[in-house]
Amino acid sequence: MNPLKSIPGTIIAGIVLALIMVFAMKTGNGNMNEWTIWVHAIVGVCWIGLLYYFNFVQVPAVGQALAEADSGGPGAAAINKYVAPRALAWFRYSALLTWLTGAAALWKYGILADAFMLKENAMVIGLGAWMGTIMLFNVWVLIWPNQKKILGMVESTPEAIAKGKVVALMASRTNTMLSIPMLLAMTASSFHNGGMPL
Repeated sequence: MNPLKSIPGTIIAGIVLALIMVFAMKTGNGNMNEWTIWVHAIVGVCWIGLLYYFNFVQVPAVGQALAEADSGGPGAAAINKYVAPRALAWFRYSALLTWLTGAAALWKYGILADAFMLKENAMVIGLGAWMGTIMLFNVWVLIWPNQKKILGMVESTPEAIAKGKVVALMASRTNTMLSIPMLLAMTASSFHNGGMPL
Protein backbone atom coordinates (compact mmCIF):
# COMPACT_ATOMS: atom_id res chain seq x y z
CA MET A 1 0.00 0.00 0.00
CA ASN A 2 1.37 3.41 -0.98
CA PRO A 3 1.04 5.82 1.98
CA LEU A 4 1.08 8.78 -0.40
CA LYS A 5 -2.38 7.86 -1.72
CA SER A 6 -4.11 9.26 1.38
CA ILE A 7 -3.64 12.24 3.68
CA PRO A 8 -3.49 10.11 6.88
CA GLY A 9 -1.01 7.75 5.20
CA THR A 10 1.15 10.68 4.12
CA ILE A 11 1.13 12.19 7.61
CA ILE A 12 1.91 8.87 9.28
CA ALA A 13 4.77 8.27 6.82
CA GLY A 14 6.15 11.73 7.61
CA ILE A 15 5.99 11.02 11.36
CA VAL A 16 7.71 7.65 10.88
CA LEU A 17 10.50 9.29 8.85
CA ALA A 18 10.92 11.98 11.52
CA LEU A 19 11.13 9.34 14.27
CA ILE A 20 13.75 7.45 12.26
CA MET A 21 15.73 10.71 12.12
CA VAL A 22 15.37 11.19 15.87
CA PHE A 23 16.85 7.78 16.60
CA ALA A 24 19.42 7.77 13.80
CA MET A 25 20.73 11.28 14.45
CA LYS A 26 20.47 11.44 18.23
CA THR A 27 22.30 14.60 19.24
CA GLY A 28 24.03 15.33 22.49
CA ASN A 29 21.84 18.31 23.32
CA GLY A 30 18.55 16.42 22.82
CA ASN A 31 17.06 18.97 20.43
CA MET A 32 16.09 16.32 17.87
CA ASN A 33 13.47 14.87 20.20
CA GLU A 34 12.04 18.10 21.59
CA TRP A 35 8.42 17.29 20.81
CA THR A 36 6.89 20.65 21.77
CA ILE A 37 9.07 22.51 19.28
CA TRP A 38 8.61 19.78 16.68
CA VAL A 39 4.80 19.94 16.88
CA HIS A 40 4.98 23.75 17.08
CA ALA A 41 6.92 23.83 13.81
CA ILE A 42 4.57 21.37 12.04
CA VAL A 43 1.33 23.12 12.98
CA GLY A 44 2.98 26.50 12.43
CA VAL A 45 3.87 25.54 8.86
CA CYS A 46 0.26 24.47 8.32
CA TRP A 47 -1.06 27.76 9.75
CA ILE A 48 1.25 30.11 7.88
CA GLY A 49 1.00 28.02 4.70
CA LEU A 50 -2.78 28.38 4.75
CA LEU A 51 -2.48 32.08 5.56
CA TYR A 52 -0.33 32.54 2.45
CA TYR A 53 -2.67 30.32 0.42
CA PHE A 54 -5.67 32.48 1.35
CA ASN A 55 -3.89 35.76 0.60
CA PHE A 56 -1.90 34.79 -2.49
CA VAL A 57 -4.16 32.17 -4.12
CA GLN A 58 -7.76 31.92 -2.89
CA VAL A 59 -8.72 35.60 -2.48
CA PRO A 60 -7.46 36.56 -5.97
CA ALA A 61 -9.03 33.40 -7.46
CA VAL A 62 -12.42 34.14 -5.90
CA GLY A 63 -12.20 37.73 -7.14
CA GLN A 64 -11.44 36.55 -10.66
CA ALA A 65 -14.19 33.91 -10.53
CA LEU A 66 -16.72 36.52 -9.40
CA ALA A 67 -15.63 38.93 -12.14
CA GLU A 68 -16.05 36.24 -14.79
CA ALA A 69 -19.38 34.90 -13.49
CA ASP A 70 -21.41 37.45 -15.48
CA SER A 71 -19.70 36.37 -18.72
CA GLY A 72 -20.44 32.68 -18.27
CA GLY A 73 -17.58 31.80 -15.90
CA PRO A 74 -18.05 29.27 -13.10
CA GLY A 75 -18.25 31.84 -10.29
CA ALA A 76 -16.85 31.31 -6.82
CA ALA A 77 -19.45 28.83 -5.57
CA ALA A 78 -17.23 25.75 -5.64
CA ILE A 79 -14.36 27.47 -3.81
CA ASN A 80 -16.67 29.01 -1.23
CA LYS A 81 -18.70 25.84 -0.70
CA TYR A 82 -16.09 23.09 -0.79
CA VAL A 83 -12.62 24.56 -0.33
CA ALA A 84 -12.97 27.55 2.00
CA PRO A 85 -14.78 25.88 4.94
CA ARG A 86 -12.29 22.98 5.03
CA ALA A 87 -9.27 25.26 4.64
CA LEU A 88 -10.62 27.59 7.34
CA ALA A 89 -11.02 24.68 9.77
CA TRP A 90 -7.39 23.63 9.26
CA PHE A 91 -6.41 27.30 9.49
CA ARG A 92 -8.18 27.96 12.80
CA TYR A 93 -7.05 24.83 14.59
CA SER A 94 -3.47 24.95 13.34
CA ALA A 95 -3.34 28.56 14.60
CA LEU A 96 -4.58 27.47 18.01
CA LEU A 97 -2.20 24.49 18.20
CA THR A 98 0.71 26.66 17.07
CA TRP A 99 0.05 29.13 19.87
CA LEU A 100 -0.50 26.42 22.51
CA THR A 101 2.65 24.46 21.60
CA GLY A 102 4.67 27.68 21.45
CA ALA A 103 3.45 28.64 24.92
CA ALA A 104 4.19 25.09 26.14
CA ALA A 105 7.76 25.33 24.84
CA LEU A 106 8.28 28.72 26.50
CA TRP A 107 6.90 27.32 29.75
CA LYS A 108 9.11 24.22 29.50
CA TYR A 109 12.18 26.44 29.12
CA GLY A 110 11.04 28.57 32.05
CA ILE A 111 10.65 31.82 30.11
CA LEU A 112 6.92 32.04 29.39
CA ALA A 113 6.38 35.05 31.65
CA ASP A 114 9.69 36.65 30.64
CA ALA A 115 8.77 36.33 26.96
CA PHE A 116 5.37 37.95 27.33
CA MET A 117 6.81 40.67 29.58
CA LEU A 118 9.54 41.23 26.94
CA LYS A 119 12.36 40.84 29.46
CA GLU A 120 15.87 41.07 28.05
CA ASN A 121 16.59 37.33 28.33
CA ALA A 122 13.53 36.52 26.19
CA MET A 123 13.00 39.71 24.18
CA VAL A 124 13.36 38.23 20.68
CA ILE A 125 11.16 35.19 21.28
CA GLY A 126 8.76 37.40 23.25
CA LEU A 127 8.27 39.71 20.28
CA GLY A 128 7.51 36.65 18.15
CA ALA A 129 5.12 35.32 20.79
CA TRP A 130 3.26 38.64 20.95
CA MET A 131 2.95 38.78 17.16
CA GLY A 132 1.68 35.19 17.18
CA THR A 133 -0.83 36.11 19.89
CA ILE A 134 -2.15 39.04 17.85
CA MET A 135 -2.38 36.76 14.82
CA LEU A 136 -4.29 34.12 16.82
CA PHE A 137 -6.70 36.81 18.02
CA ASN A 138 -7.24 37.94 14.43
CA VAL A 139 -7.96 34.37 13.30
CA TRP A 140 -10.56 33.58 15.94
CA VAL A 141 -12.10 37.00 16.67
CA LEU A 142 -11.94 38.85 13.34
CA ILE A 143 -11.42 36.41 10.46
CA TRP A 144 -13.51 33.38 11.41
CA PRO A 145 -16.74 35.15 12.53
CA ASN A 146 -16.69 37.27 9.38
CA GLN A 147 -15.87 34.34 7.10
CA LYS A 148 -18.96 32.56 8.45
CA LYS A 149 -21.03 35.54 7.25
CA ILE A 150 -19.24 35.72 3.88
CA LEU A 151 -19.66 32.00 3.20
CA GLY A 152 -23.32 31.97 4.28
CA MET A 153 -22.69 29.74 7.28
CA VAL A 154 -24.65 32.19 9.45
CA GLU A 155 -27.45 34.49 8.41
CA SER A 156 -26.31 38.04 7.70
CA THR A 157 -27.48 41.13 5.91
CA PRO A 158 -25.75 42.18 2.69
CA GLU A 159 -24.32 45.16 4.62
CA ALA A 160 -22.87 42.89 7.34
CA ILE A 161 -21.36 40.64 4.66
CA ALA A 162 -19.79 43.61 2.86
CA LYS A 163 -18.34 44.91 6.14
CA GLY A 164 -17.23 41.39 7.09
CA LYS A 165 -15.27 41.06 3.83
CA VAL A 166 -13.27 44.19 4.67
CA VAL A 167 -12.63 43.18 8.29
CA ALA A 168 -11.61 39.61 7.38
CA LEU A 169 -9.34 40.77 4.56
CA MET A 170 -7.60 43.43 6.66
CA ALA A 171 -7.11 41.00 9.56
CA SER A 172 -5.73 38.39 7.18
CA ARG A 173 -3.40 40.89 5.52
CA THR A 174 -2.28 42.06 8.97
CA ASN A 175 -1.44 38.44 9.81
CA THR A 176 0.48 38.05 6.55
CA MET A 177 2.48 41.19 7.34
CA LEU A 178 3.13 40.10 10.96
CA SER A 179 4.14 36.59 9.89
CA ILE A 180 7.35 37.89 8.32
CA PRO A 181 8.89 39.50 11.44
CA MET A 182 7.28 36.82 13.63
CA LEU A 183 9.09 34.05 11.73
CA LEU A 184 12.33 36.04 11.97
CA ALA A 185 11.89 36.35 15.74
CA MET A 186 11.17 32.64 16.08
CA THR A 187 14.16 31.51 14.04
CA ALA A 188 16.56 34.12 15.44
CA SER A 189 15.58 33.50 19.07
CA SER A 190 17.98 30.59 19.56
CA PHE A 191 20.85 32.99 18.95
CA HIS A 192 19.56 35.42 21.58
CA ASN A 193 18.10 33.15 24.26
CA GLY A 194 21.08 31.13 25.41
CA GLY A 195 20.73 28.50 22.68
CA MET A 196 17.05 27.80 23.36
CA PRO A 197 15.88 25.90 20.25
CA LEU A 198 12.78 27.99 19.48
